[in-house]
Amino acid sequence: MAEIKKLFFRIPDFLGKDEEVCLAVLIRTSGSTPQVPGAAALFSQSGLLLGTLGGGLLEAEAGGLAVRSLKDGDGRPRLAEIRLDNELAEKDGAVCGGSAEVLIDPAVRESAAVFFEAKRSLSDRRPGVFLTFIEQPSSPDLHLSRRWISEDTLMKPAVIGLEGFADRVCQIYADGLPGLFCPAGKGKDFLLFVEPVFPLPRLVIAGAGHVGRAVAHLGGLLDFEVTVVDDRPEYANPGRFPDAARIVVADIGQAVAEFPVDRDTYVVIVTRGHSRDAEALRACVRSDAAYIGMIGSRRKVRLTREEFLNKGWASPEEMARVHSPIGLEIGSRTVDEIAVSIAAELVSVRSLRKETEFRGYRSEFENG
Repeated sequence: MAEIKKLFFRIPDFLGKDEEVCLAVLIRTSGSTPQVPGAAALFSQSGLLLGTLGGGLLEAEAGGLAVRSLKDGDGRPRLAEIRLDNELAEKDGAVCGGSAEVLIDPAVRESAAVFFEAKRSLSDRRPGVFLTFIEQPSSPDLHLSRRWISEDTLMKPAVIGLEGFADRVCQIYADGLPGLFCPAGKGKDFLLFVEPVFPLPRLVIAGAGHVGRAVAHLGGLLDFEVTVVDDRPEYANPGRFPDAARIVVADIGQAVAEFPVDRDTYVVIVTRGHSRDAEALRACVRSDAAYIGMIGSRRKVRLTREEFLNKGWASPEEMARVHSPIGLEIGSRTVDEIAVSIAAELVSVRSLRKETEFRGYRSEFENG
């Protein structure tokens, strides 16, 4: 499942400030490019604030256009085609050979209400589609408007009122990838860019020790919403976990049991001892979590399995779902290497789940 770009959560923060910003969104590509449609970055007059268009020549060219549009002060959005052919690439000795169409919007503040609506919806864990209507795309008088439609509304075509192209929007949402098209009856002077956006999957880390800290940092980089649970405030605090969206200082087993674990939740158990690991595992082993992983040696894993089965705390099928020893086998030894192996396993499980989920979405859409 395509995950929400952090940009959608962060843009409202910048729109609440006095400084003007420009949003650059990659809407169409051909040939070889460093990013795919949907990549976006926010710029101020000083340069890049957040997000990325892939770096390198593409981001440099788009960033230059964005900064100039803010300094010129005309506030007009525009579409810019950036060619990554040999002539351009020779400046830095890189050859991509493709081209990219980037929407440069120095008037993004005019869509503030839509971005705030999207953030509220996503904060409530309601996915949806972000629509960008582009009228007269090849004209200096290009006009932009935006709209957010949550999933629950999207499934009610009579409500969303998209003038005969609701099916195409729903199909793009079902595919989970951004799409650009000319709606039937609108002609070439009208484009619609559709971005499916989903809440960040939640990563619950039970244990605020060295491994938990490293996993939390990687989880933040990999677009997970990180929650850290530990009973030691000297370990579980914002100073040690700046990447965490939430820090819970409480009994570990109880805190995991009280967390709203669902099919979009990934649980990593890396506490400071076997008993606490077992408490955390017992609290979630029968949940619908997308992933449960517990650190430990093969002997510890065997003893834990035997204990859970003998005491009726879990079934063989439930224990089989637990990734333990945790992480992909990469020969890891150090704390950071162990964290990388855990993060790699999280991404692997998430990627497989994406494809499974979207097969279900596509089937549901195609069968009406």
